[in-house]
Amino acid sequence: MKFGGTSVADPDAINRLIGIVRQQQAKTKSAPLVVVSALSGVTDKLVAIAQFAEDGATGKAAAEVAALVERHVAVAAAVTSKSRTTVLADVRRELEELNGLVHALAVLREVSPRSRDAVHAVGELVSSRIVAAAFADHGIPSSWVDARTVLVTDTEHNAAIPDMMETGDRVRDRIAPLLAEGKVVVLGGFIGATANGVTSTLGRGGSDYSAAIFGACLGVDEIQIWTDVDGMLTADPRIVPQPRLVPQLSFAEASELAYFGAKVLHPSTILPAVAKNIPVRIVNSRRPENTGTLITADGRPAEGQLTALACKRDVTVVDITSTRMLMAHGFLRRLFEVFERFKTAVDVVTTSEVSVSVTIDDTRRLEAILDNLHNFAEASCEREMAIICAVGENLRADPTLFGRAVTSLDRIPLRLVSQAASRRNITFVLRDADVPHAMMRLHETFF
Repeated sequence: MKFGGTSVADPDAINRLIGIVRQQQAKTKSAPLVVVSALSGVTDKLVAIAQFAEDGATGKAAAEVAALVERHVAVAAAVTSKSRTTVLADVRRELEELNGLVHALAVLREVSPRSRDAVHAVGELVSSRIVAAAFADHGIPSSWVDARTVLVTDTEHNAAIPDMMETGDRVRDRIAPLLAEGKVVVLGGFIGATANGVTSTLGRGGSDYSAAIFGACLGVDEIQIWTDVDGMLTADPRIVPQPRLVPQLSFAEASELAYFGAKVLHPSTILPAVAKNIPVRIVNSRRPENTGTLITADGRPAEGQLTALACKRDVTVVDITSTRMLMAHGFLRRLFEVFERFKTAVDVVTTSEVSVSVTIDDTRRLEAILDNLHNFAEASCEREMAIICAVGENLRADPTLFGRAVTSLDRIPLRLVSQAASRRNITFVLRDADVPHAMMRLHETFF
Protein backbone atom coordinates (compact mmCIF):
# COMPACT_ATOMS: atom_id res chain seq x y z
CA MET A 1 0.00 0.00 0.00
CA LYS A 2 1.58 3.27 -1.13
CA PHE A 3 0.32 6.54 0.32
CA GLY A 4 1.12 9.77 -1.55
CA GLY A 5 1.99 13.18 -0.12
CA THR A 6 -1.63 14.32 0.28
CA SER A 7 -2.42 11.05 2.12
CA VAL A 8 0.19 11.94 4.79
CA ALA A 9 -0.17 15.73 4.58
CA ASP A 10 -1.29 16.37 8.19
CA PRO A 11 -2.45 14.54 11.35
CA ASP A 12 -5.97 13.99 9.96
CA ALA A 13 -4.57 12.38 6.81
CA ILE A 14 -2.24 10.10 8.82
CA ASN A 15 -5.15 9.04 11.07
CA ARG A 16 -7.19 8.21 7.94
CA LEU A 17 -4.21 6.18 6.64
CA ILE A 18 -4.12 4.18 9.89
CA GLY A 19 -7.86 3.45 9.58
CA ILE A 20 -7.41 2.28 5.97
CA VAL A 21 -4.52 -0.05 6.89
CA ARG A 22 -6.45 -1.43 9.88
CA GLN A 23 -9.41 -2.21 7.57
CA GLN A 24 -7.09 -3.86 5.04
CA GLN A 25 -5.56 -6.03 7.76
CA ALA A 26 -8.99 -7.12 8.96
CA LYS A 27 -10.00 -8.00 5.39
CA THR A 28 -6.88 -9.92 4.32
CA LYS A 29 -5.82 -11.26 7.77
CA SER A 30 -2.23 -10.25 6.95
CA ALA A 31 0.05 -7.25 7.51
CA PRO A 32 0.61 -5.03 4.46
CA LEU A 33 3.83 -3.35 3.40
CA VAL A 34 3.29 0.44 3.59
CA VAL A 35 5.30 2.87 1.45
CA VAL A 36 4.89 6.60 2.10
CA SER A 37 5.84 9.77 0.25
CA ALA A 38 7.11 12.92 1.94
CA LEU A 39 4.44 15.13 3.52
CA SER A 40 2.59 17.11 0.85
CA GLY A 41 4.76 19.92 -0.56
CA VAL A 42 7.92 18.91 1.35
CA THR A 43 9.89 17.62 -1.67
CA ASP A 44 9.31 20.96 -3.42
CA LYS A 45 10.70 22.70 -0.32
CA LEU A 46 13.76 20.40 -0.32
CA VAL A 47 14.36 21.13 -4.02
CA ALA A 48 14.26 24.86 -3.18
CA ILE A 49 16.61 24.35 -0.19
CA ALA A 50 19.19 22.61 -2.40
CA GLN A 51 18.96 25.51 -4.86
CA PHE A 52 19.38 28.11 -2.08
CA ALA A 53 22.50 26.20 -0.96
CA GLU A 54 23.91 26.27 -4.48
CA ASP A 55 23.22 30.02 -4.69
CA GLY A 56 24.98 30.53 -1.34
CA ALA A 57 21.72 31.84 0.22
CA THR A 58 22.49 30.33 3.65
CA GLY A 59 19.85 32.39 5.48
CA LYS A 60 17.01 31.38 3.16
CA ALA A 61 18.04 27.71 3.28
CA ALA A 62 18.23 27.74 7.10
CA ALA A 63 14.81 29.41 7.37
CA GLU A 64 13.24 26.75 5.13
CA VAL A 65 14.84 23.93 7.15
CA ALA A 66 13.57 25.51 10.39
CA ALA A 67 10.04 25.62 8.92
CA LEU A 68 10.32 21.92 8.00
CA VAL A 69 11.42 21.05 11.56
CA GLU A 70 8.43 22.95 12.97
CA ARG A 71 5.93 21.25 10.62
CA HIS A 72 7.24 17.71 11.11
CA VAL A 73 7.50 18.07 14.89
CA ALA A 74 3.90 19.35 15.03
CA VAL A 75 2.59 16.45 12.91
CA ALA A 76 4.62 13.83 14.83
CA ALA A 77 3.44 15.19 18.19
CA ALA A 78 -0.20 15.20 17.04
CA VAL A 79 -0.26 11.54 15.90
CA THR A 80 1.71 9.99 18.80
CA SER A 81 1.64 9.93 22.58
CA LYS A 82 3.35 6.77 23.90
CA SER A 83 6.11 6.83 21.25
CA ARG A 84 6.29 10.63 21.00
CA THR A 85 9.67 11.14 22.70
CA THR A 86 11.43 8.62 20.45
CA VAL A 87 9.92 9.81 17.17
CA LEU A 88 10.53 13.49 17.95
CA ALA A 89 14.20 12.69 18.64
CA ASP A 90 14.42 10.79 15.32
CA VAL A 91 12.74 13.62 13.38
CA ARG A 92 14.97 16.29 14.93
CA ARG A 93 18.12 14.26 14.29
CA GLU A 94 17.30 13.74 10.58
CA LEU A 95 16.56 17.43 10.10
CA GLU A 96 19.65 18.54 12.05
CA GLU A 97 21.74 16.39 9.71
CA LEU A 98 20.00 18.09 6.77
CA ASN A 99 20.84 21.50 8.26
CA GLY A 100 24.52 20.56 8.57
CA LEU A 101 24.63 19.22 5.00
CA VAL A 102 22.91 22.32 3.56
CA HIS A 103 25.27 24.63 5.46
CA ALA A 104 28.31 22.77 4.02
CA LEU A 105 26.87 22.90 0.49
CA ALA A 106 26.13 26.62 0.84
CA VAL A 107 29.78 27.26 1.80
CA LEU A 108 30.95 25.32 -1.28
CA ARG A 109 28.27 26.94 -3.49
CA GLU A 110 28.07 23.61 -5.33
CA VAL A 111 25.40 20.89 -5.16
CA SER A 112 26.29 17.75 -7.08
CA PRO A 113 23.57 15.28 -8.17
CA ARG A 114 24.74 13.02 -5.31
CA SER A 115 24.35 15.82 -2.73
CA ARG A 116 20.97 16.80 -4.21
CA ASP A 117 19.74 13.23 -3.63
CA ALA A 118 20.91 13.39 0.00
CA VAL A 119 18.83 16.58 0.49
CA HIS A 120 15.74 15.35 -1.40
CA ALA A 121 15.66 12.00 0.48
CA VAL A 122 15.00 13.59 3.87
CA GLY A 123 11.25 14.10 3.28
CA GLU A 124 10.55 10.36 2.95
CA LEU A 125 12.95 9.38 5.75
CA VAL A 126 11.10 11.63 8.20
CA SER A 127 7.52 10.95 7.03
CA SER A 128 8.03 7.16 7.17
CA ARG A 129 9.39 7.38 10.74
CA ILE A 130 6.33 9.42 11.78
CA VAL A 131 3.86 6.97 10.18
CA ALA A 132 5.59 3.92 11.73
CA ALA A 133 5.44 5.58 15.17
CA ALA A 134 1.76 6.44 14.67
CA PHE A 135 0.96 2.77 13.92
CA ALA A 136 2.72 1.67 17.12
CA ASP A 137 0.82 4.30 19.09
CA HIS A 138 -2.48 2.95 17.75
CA GLY A 139 -1.63 -0.56 18.89
CA ILE A 140 -0.73 -1.84 15.41
CA PRO A 141 2.55 -3.81 15.48
CA SER A 142 4.86 -2.05 13.04
CA SER A 143 8.49 -1.81 12.01
CA TRP A 144 10.28 1.10 10.32
CA VAL A 145 12.84 0.07 7.72
CA ASP A 146 15.26 2.52 6.11
CA ALA A 147 14.52 2.08 2.38
CA ARG A 148 18.19 2.81 1.64
CA THR A 149 19.16 -0.51 3.23
CA VAL A 150 16.82 -2.42 0.91
CA LEU A 151 16.41 -0.67 -2.45
CA VAL A 152 19.71 -0.95 -4.34
CA THR A 153 20.23 1.28 -7.39
CA ASP A 154 22.86 2.30 -9.91
CA THR A 155 24.81 5.56 -9.53
CA GLU A 156 22.66 7.70 -11.88
CA HIS A 157 21.69 10.18 -9.15
CA ASN A 158 18.29 11.98 -9.34
CA ALA A 159 16.92 9.24 -11.66
CA ALA A 160 18.47 6.01 -10.36
CA ILE A 161 17.60 2.61 -11.84
CA PRO A 162 16.95 -0.21 -9.36
CA ASP A 163 18.99 -3.41 -9.27
CA MET A 164 16.05 -5.81 -9.07
CA MET A 165 18.14 -8.90 -8.23
CA GLU A 166 19.98 -7.40 -5.26
CA THR A 167 16.86 -5.50 -4.09
CA GLY A 168 14.82 -8.72 -4.27
CA ASP A 169 17.36 -10.56 -2.09
CA ARG A 170 17.33 -7.78 0.52
CA VAL A 171 13.53 -7.49 0.52
CA ARG A 172 13.20 -11.24 1.15
CA ASP A 173 15.91 -11.14 3.85
CA ARG A 174 14.88 -7.99 5.72
CA ILE A 175 11.19 -7.30 5.03
CA ALA A 176 9.50 -10.67 4.45
CA PRO A 177 10.35 -12.01 7.97
CA LEU A 178 8.85 -8.88 9.61
CA LEU A 179 5.64 -9.21 7.57
CA ALA A 180 5.50 -12.92 8.49
CA GLU A 181 5.52 -11.87 12.17
CA GLY A 182 2.39 -9.80 11.45
CA LYS A 183 4.14 -6.41 11.58
CA VAL A 184 3.17 -3.57 9.24
CA VAL A 185 6.48 -2.61 7.61
CA VAL A 186 6.82 1.11 6.80
CA LEU A 187 9.36 2.47 4.30
CA GLY A 188 9.90 5.79 2.57
CA GLY A 189 9.28 5.69 -1.17
CA PHE A 190 11.42 7.32 -3.89
CA ILE A 191 14.72 6.66 -2.06
CA GLY A 192 17.36 3.95 -2.26
CA ALA A 193 21.13 3.67 -2.14
CA THR A 194 23.91 2.58 -4.46
CA ALA A 195 25.79 -0.69 -3.85
CA ASN A 196 28.27 1.39 -1.82
CA GLY A 197 25.49 2.76 0.40
CA VAL A 198 25.32 6.28 -1.09
CA THR A 199 21.79 7.75 -0.95
CA SER A 200 20.02 7.85 -4.34
CA THR A 201 16.52 8.71 -5.58
CA LEU A 202 14.32 7.29 -8.32
CA GLY A 203 13.23 10.74 -9.61
CA ARG A 204 10.11 12.78 -8.86
CA GLY A 205 7.00 10.70 -8.28
CA GLY A 206 9.19 7.69 -7.57
CA SER A 207 7.28 6.51 -4.47
CA ASP A 208 4.82 4.66 -6.74
CA TYR A 209 7.80 2.99 -8.37
CA SER A 210 9.24 1.97 -4.97
CA ALA A 211 5.93 0.40 -4.01
CA ALA A 212 5.80 -1.59 -7.26
CA ILE A 213 9.42 -2.73 -6.83
CA PHE A 214 8.81 -3.95 -3.26
CA GLY A 215 5.49 -5.52 -4.27
CA ALA A 216 7.10 -7.37 -7.18
CA CYS A 217 9.97 -8.60 -4.97
CA LEU A 218 7.47 -9.98 -2.44
CA GLY A 219 5.07 -11.38 -5.07
CA VAL A 220 2.06 -9.65 -3.44
CA ASP A 221 -1.59 -10.11 -4.48
CA GLU A 222 -2.16 -6.44 -5.25
CA ILE A 223 -0.28 -3.12 -5.28
CA GLN A 224 -2.46 -0.23 -4.07
CA ILE A 225 -1.64 3.41 -4.86
CA TRP A 226 -3.55 5.59 -2.36
CA THR A 227 -3.85 9.15 -3.65
CA ASP A 228 -6.25 12.14 -3.59
CA VAL A 229 -8.33 11.23 -6.67
CA ASP A 230 -10.83 8.41 -7.22
CA GLY A 231 -8.61 6.62 -9.75
CA MET A 232 -7.55 7.04 -13.36
CA LEU A 233 -9.82 9.57 -15.09
CA THR A 234 -10.74 9.97 -18.75
CA ALA A 235 -8.82 13.30 -18.80
CA ASP A 236 -6.94 15.70 -16.54
CA PRO A 237 -9.63 17.43 -14.40
CA ARG A 238 -7.56 20.65 -14.46
CA ILE A 239 -8.15 20.84 -18.22
CA VAL A 240 -11.45 19.02 -18.78
CA PRO A 241 -14.19 19.69 -16.21
CA GLN A 242 -15.92 16.58 -14.81
CA PRO A 243 -14.01 13.75 -16.51
CA ARG A 244 -15.23 10.19 -15.89
CA LEU A 245 -13.61 7.47 -13.80
CA VAL A 246 -12.01 4.60 -15.75
CA PRO A 247 -12.93 1.52 -13.65
CA GLN A 248 -10.50 -0.89 -15.31
CA LEU A 249 -7.72 -0.72 -17.90
CA SER A 250 -4.81 -2.78 -19.15
CA PHE A 251 -1.16 -2.48 -18.13
CA ALA A 252 -0.35 -1.31 -21.67
CA GLU A 253 -3.01 1.44 -21.61
CA ALA A 254 -1.90 2.60 -18.14
CA SER A 255 1.75 2.74 -19.31
CA GLU A 256 0.82 4.96 -22.27
CA LEU A 257 -1.32 7.26 -20.11
CA ALA A 258 1.31 7.55 -17.35
CA TYR A 259 4.12 8.20 -19.83
CA PHE A 260 2.11 10.87 -21.63
CA GLY A 261 1.23 12.84 -18.54
CA ALA A 262 -1.51 11.14 -16.47
CA LYS A 263 -0.32 12.49 -13.12
CA VAL A 264 -2.02 9.74 -11.07
CA LEU A 265 0.74 7.25 -11.85
CA HIS A 266 4.53 7.45 -12.20
CA PRO A 267 5.44 6.19 -15.72
CA SER A 268 7.73 3.43 -14.38
CA THR A 269 5.29 2.26 -11.70
CA ILE A 270 3.74 -0.62 -13.47
CA LEU A 271 6.86 -2.13 -15.05
CA PRO A 272 7.69 -4.33 -12.01
CA ALA A 273 3.98 -5.16 -11.65
CA VAL A 274 3.71 -6.16 -15.34
CA ALA A 275 6.75 -8.43 -14.99
CA LYS A 276 5.03 -10.33 -12.17
CA ASN A 277 1.44 -9.85 -13.43
CA ILE A 278 0.39 -8.15 -10.17
CA PRO A 279 -2.79 -6.02 -10.39
CA VAL A 280 -2.35 -2.32 -9.47
CA ARG A 281 -5.28 -0.49 -7.88
CA ILE A 282 -5.52 3.32 -7.67
CA VAL A 283 -7.68 4.41 -4.72
CA ASN A 284 -8.70 7.66 -3.01
CA SER A 285 -7.56 7.87 0.62
CA ARG A 286 -10.32 10.44 1.30
CA ARG A 287 -12.97 8.06 -0.06
CA PRO A 288 -11.67 4.56 0.75
CA GLU A 289 -15.10 3.02 0.17
CA ASN A 290 -14.78 3.67 -3.60
CA THR A 291 -13.33 0.81 -5.66
CA GLY A 292 -11.02 3.09 -7.70
CA THR A 293 -9.30 1.93 -10.90
CA LEU A 294 -7.93 -1.57 -11.34
CA ILE A 295 -5.03 -2.09 -13.76
CA THR A 296 -4.59 -5.68 -14.94
CA ALA A 297 -2.83 -7.56 -17.74
CA ASP A 298 -5.80 -7.53 -20.11
CA GLY A 299 -8.00 -4.70 -18.82
CA ARG A 300 -11.59 -4.36 -19.99
CA PRO A 301 -12.09 -2.25 -23.14
CA ALA A 302 -14.81 0.40 -22.96
CA GLU A 303 -17.63 -0.40 -25.37
CA GLY A 304 -16.48 0.81 -28.79
CA GLN A 305 -14.66 3.75 -27.23
CA LEU A 306 -11.29 5.08 -26.26
CA THR A 307 -10.17 4.47 -22.67
CA ALA A 308 -8.76 7.89 -21.72
CA LEU A 309 -6.82 10.99 -22.80
CA ALA A 310 -3.53 12.32 -21.43
CA CYS A 311 -1.38 15.31 -22.25
CA LYS A 312 2.23 16.32 -21.78
CA ARG A 313 2.82 20.09 -21.69
CA ASP A 314 5.94 22.18 -22.32
CA VAL A 315 7.38 19.93 -25.02
CA THR A 316 9.97 20.93 -27.65
CA VAL A 317 9.89 19.69 -31.26
CA VAL A 318 13.28 19.19 -32.93
CA ASP A 319 13.28 19.07 -36.77
CA ILE A 320 16.23 17.48 -38.56
CA THR A 321 16.47 17.79 -42.36
CA SER A 322 19.11 16.45 -44.73
CA THR A 323 19.15 15.45 -48.39
CA ARG A 324 21.85 12.92 -47.39
CA MET A 325 19.09 10.98 -45.72
CA LEU A 326 17.49 10.11 -49.05
CA MET A 327 17.99 6.37 -49.73
CA ALA A 328 20.86 6.34 -47.17
CA HIS A 329 21.28 3.78 -44.41
CA GLY A 330 22.92 4.64 -41.08
CA PHE A 331 21.51 8.18 -40.98
CA LEU A 332 18.92 7.46 -38.27
CA ARG A 333 21.48 5.66 -36.15
CA ARG A 334 23.78 8.68 -36.31
CA LEU A 335 20.89 11.00 -35.48
CA PHE A 336 19.68 9.06 -32.42
CA GLU A 337 23.24 8.57 -31.16
CA VAL A 338 23.28 12.34 -30.57
CA PHE A 339 20.27 12.11 -28.22
CA GLU A 340 21.82 9.09 -26.52
CA ARG A 341 25.12 10.89 -26.01
CA PHE A 342 23.33 13.70 -24.18
CA LYS A 343 21.03 11.32 -22.22
CA THR A 344 17.87 12.93 -23.58
CA ALA A 345 14.79 10.76 -24.08
CA VAL A 346 12.69 11.16 -27.23
CA ASP A 347 8.89 10.79 -27.06
CA VAL A 348 7.34 11.03 -30.52
CA VAL A 349 9.17 10.39 -33.81
CA THR A 350 7.93 11.01 -37.37
CA THR A 351 10.02 10.56 -40.50
CA SER A 352 9.75 11.37 -44.20
CA GLU A 353 12.25 10.90 -47.06
CA VAL A 354 14.46 13.81 -46.03
CA SER A 355 13.37 14.88 -42.55
CA VAL A 356 12.85 13.56 -39.04
CA SER A 357 10.88 15.31 -36.31
CA VAL A 358 11.15 14.29 -32.65
CA THR A 359 9.74 15.66 -29.40
CA ILE A 360 11.67 16.01 -26.13
CA ASP A 361 10.61 17.37 -22.74
CA ASP A 362 14.08 17.64 -21.18
CA THR A 363 15.75 20.68 -22.79
CA ARG A 364 18.76 20.98 -20.44
CA ARG A 365 21.13 19.79 -23.18
CA LEU A 366 19.19 21.10 -26.19
CA GLU A 367 21.89 23.54 -27.37
CA ALA A 368 24.54 20.81 -27.36
CA ILE A 369 22.19 18.44 -29.22
CA LEU A 370 21.50 21.03 -31.94
CA ASP A 371 25.25 21.77 -32.27
CA ASN A 372 25.98 18.08 -32.79
CA LEU A 373 23.13 17.61 -35.27
CA HIS A 374 24.43 20.57 -37.30
CA ASN A 375 27.53 18.50 -38.11
CA PHE A 376 25.53 16.42 -40.59
CA ALA A 377 22.08 17.99 -41.04
CA GLU A 378 20.00 21.14 -40.71
CA ALA A 379 18.33 21.24 -37.30
CA SER A 380 15.87 23.61 -35.67
CA CYS A 381 13.55 23.52 -32.69
CA GLU A 382 10.11 24.78 -31.78
CA ARG A 383 9.28 25.34 -28.11
CA GLU A 384 5.96 25.70 -26.23
CA MET A 385 4.46 22.61 -27.83
CA ALA A 386 2.46 19.79 -26.25
CA ILE A 387 1.51 16.15 -26.80
CA ILE A 388 -2.03 14.84 -26.51
CA CYS A 389 -2.37 11.08 -26.39
CA ALA A 390 -5.67 9.26 -26.97
CA VAL A 391 -5.40 5.70 -25.60
CA GLY A 392 -7.55 2.60 -25.97
CA GLU A 393 -7.27 -1.10 -26.79
CA ASN A 394 -10.26 -0.60 -29.13
CA LEU A 395 -8.07 1.37 -31.58
CA ARG A 396 -6.78 -1.96 -32.89
CA ALA A 397 -10.24 -3.32 -33.61
CA ASP A 398 -12.06 -0.21 -34.83
CA PRO A 399 -10.33 1.86 -37.56
CA THR A 400 -13.07 4.52 -37.42
CA LEU A 401 -11.83 5.72 -34.02
CA PHE A 402 -8.70 7.24 -35.59
CA GLY A 403 -10.82 9.14 -38.12
CA ARG A 404 -13.20 10.42 -35.45
CA ALA A 405 -10.26 11.62 -33.31
CA VAL A 406 -8.63 13.54 -36.16
CA THR A 407 -11.96 14.99 -37.36
CA SER A 408 -12.79 16.21 -33.83
CA LEU A 409 -9.66 18.41 -33.98
CA ASP A 410 -10.79 20.12 -37.21
CA ARG A 411 -9.22 23.61 -37.55
CA ILE A 412 -6.76 23.07 -34.69
CA PRO A 413 -3.28 23.11 -36.30
CA LEU A 414 -1.61 19.74 -35.70
CA ARG A 415 2.19 19.69 -35.90
CA LEU A 416 2.69 15.88 -35.86
CA VAL A 417 0.28 12.94 -35.80
CA SER A 418 1.42 9.42 -34.99
CA GLN A 419 -0.12 6.01 -34.42
CA ALA A 420 2.17 3.32 -33.03
CA ALA A 421 2.38 -0.19 -34.48
CA SER A 422 0.64 -1.53 -31.36
CA ARG A 423 -2.32 0.66 -32.46
CA ARG A 424 -3.13 1.37 -28.83
CA ASN A 425 -2.69 5.13 -28.96
CA ILE A 426 -2.97 8.15 -31.26
CA THR A 427 -0.51 10.94 -30.53
CA PHE A 428 -1.03 14.55 -31.56
CA VAL A 429 1.67 17.22 -31.24
CA LEU A 430 0.28 20.76 -31.24
CA ARG A 431 0.87 24.20 -29.75
CA ASP A 432 0.66 24.25 -25.97
CA ALA A 433 -1.88 27.09 -26.17
CA ASP A 434 -4.29 24.81 -28.12
CA VAL A 435 -4.30 22.00 -25.52
CA PRO A 436 -7.43 22.99 -23.51
CA HIS A 437 -9.52 23.44 -26.66
CA ALA A 438 -8.26 20.19 -28.23
CA MET A 439 -8.75 18.14 -25.04
CA MET A 440 -12.31 19.44 -24.65
CA ARG A 441 -13.12 18.55 -28.27
CA LEU A 442 -11.71 15.00 -27.97
CA HIS A 443 -13.45 14.45 -24.63
CA GLU A 444 -16.81 15.59 -26.00
CA THR A 445 -16.41 13.26 -28.99
CA PHE A 446 -15.55 10.11 -27.02
CA PHE A 447 -16.86 10.57 -23.50
